[in-house]
Amino acid sequence: MRVLVTGGAGFIGSHVCDRLTARGSEVVIVDSLEPFYDPAIKRRNIAGVLASGLARFVQADIADPDAIDAAAGDDTIDAVIHLAARAGVRPSLENPAGYVRTNVEGTVSILEFANRRGIRPFVMASSSSVYGDNAPVPFSEELPAATPISPYAATKRAGELLCHVYAHLYGLSVICLRLFTVYGPRQRPDLAIHKFARLMSAGRSIPFYGDGSTERDYTYVADIVHGIEGALDWAVAADAGAFETVNLGENTTTSLSRLVEMLSAELKVEAKLEHLGSQPGDVDRTFASIDKARALIGYDPCTSMVEGIHRFIEWFKVQPLT
Repeated sequence: MRVLVTGGAGFIGSHVCDRLTARGSEVVIVDSLEPFYDPAIKRRNIAGVLASGLARFVQADIADPDAIDAAAGDDTIDAVIHLAARAGVRPSLENPAGYVRTNVEGTVSILEFANRRGIRPFVMASSSSVYGDNAPVPFSEELPAATPISPYAATKRAGELLCHVYAHLYGLSVICLRLFTVYGPRQRPDLAIHKFARLMSAGRSIPFYGDGSTERDYTYVADIVHGIEGALDWAVAADAGAFETVNLGENTTTSLSRLVEMLSAELKVEAKLEHLGSQPGDVDRTFASIDKARALIGYDPCTSMVEGIHRFIEWFKVQPLT
């Protein structure tokens, strides 16, 4: 099986590529290496999988249809895992047009690629942010997800709707995965856990938004990869035109204050807090119902937050400083 993975050099994508090749699949990695953070980090992420001989890497912009066709070349692609996106709520407030181009136009480009090539199985990474700030918890896929409160969330919801259209009109078998705050080795340096660990290790203060009571359903990357693998298997076996939306979370929550406590304990340093106001676009709480994921794709997260933070810090301690 040959799988095209967009965003395959990133945090989650590189782990997915590792897993795909471990089970014998070939992978075409498409990533723009956009300098949102140092592209050298992404190149390190995929060095091992490229050395396996089962993967090749193409630098390309997903919103450029010609570039995507050229990336695939004459290869027969059996499935698409679409992970590439501009991520993050706060940066989307500053550049909504950029988020629309990558997350909406880019998703259309990849869906069109799949349709042109007759590729039916299609997995897309969405986000828990589509639920907005007023959804009852735990968040269920049955909720309408009609009130996103950031440009990022709106573009991810638009991507889901476009996937539904392509399943309905063209017979793609699509599953959209609403990911809940993913962390673990290779996490992007701008995300809270990695950023906090770096600042705390350097003896610097960390940005602490609100009163520390906001909660997130933090999800360890290995559990997410397990869910994506199950989603791919579902999409391969599903009937033409099938469409599902599924949460991937841990089904538990951790407050910002508790997160800082756990990082402090693992790093053996006392956190210095820079108290800041609540951020526009941020939700108070995310909390996934995973009953559907368990039933549909065999999802079974098993990494506690304490264990996951320990594994992350063990990885963090051996990373280069740049």
